[in-house]
Amino acid sequence: MKLLWETSLPYPILALLILAVFYGIYLIKQQWQKHRGIQTMQIGRRKERKNHTVETLMGIATVGIIPAQLLSIGFGWSHLSANARFTGFCIGILGDLFFLISVLCMRDSWRAGIPDRDRTELVTNGIYAFSRNPAFLGFYLQYIGVLLMYCNLLTGMFTVFAIVMLHLQILQEERYLTTAFGTKYLDYCHQVRRYLGRRKE
Repeated sequence: MKLLWETSLPYPILALLILAVFYGIYLIKQQWQKHRGIQTMQIGRRKERKNHTVETLMGIATVGIIPAQLLSIGFGWSHLSANARFTGFCIGILGDLFFLISVLCMRDSWRAGIPDRDRTELVTNGIYAFSRNPAFLGFYLQYIGVLLMYCNLLTGMFTVFAIVMLHLQILQEERYLTTAFGTKYLDYCHQVRRYLGRRKE
C-alpha cells in the first residue's frame, strides 16, 4: 500500500544525506588516525599477487560506485515504488549506524585493507561480539539502501561488483587474521558469525 507521505519525501536529499554521513565517518576517522600517526589506508600494500589483485579491484569497486550513485541521484534514475525507496532510506541509515559503531569499536585498530607491517589488536567486543565484519555490513546496507532509492542498471551493476569484491576481501582478511592470531581468532569465528549473529554454544 502506497502512503502519501512516502511519495512526497525529498529522496535526493535523503540519499545524499546517507552518503555524506557514511563517507564523512570514513574521512573523519582517517584524519583522526593520521593525526595520531596511524596510516589507515593499507589497500594494495601487500605484495602477494592475489591479495594485491583483490584489494585493487575492491578499491576500484568502492570508489567507482560513488559517481554511479551520485549520477543516479542527480538524474533521478529510479525505477522502484515509493515504498521501496523509503525502505531503501531506512536500510541506508542502518548501514551508516553499523559503520559508525564498528569504526568507534575498532579504535586505533581500524584499517582499510590488510596491514603490511602494521600490527593491530583483535577486536571482539562491542558490535564485534555480534558480527565479525560490521563495517563491511555497513557498506552492504548503505549500497543496498541507495540502490533501492535509485534503482537502475548502472547503480545495480556497481552495487553487485562492490559487494562481491568486499566479500572476497573479507575472505582474504580471514586468512590473514588466522595467521596473525591463530587459535584466538579461530575461537572467535566459532562464537560469532561472519556477518551477523552468535553461534549456539
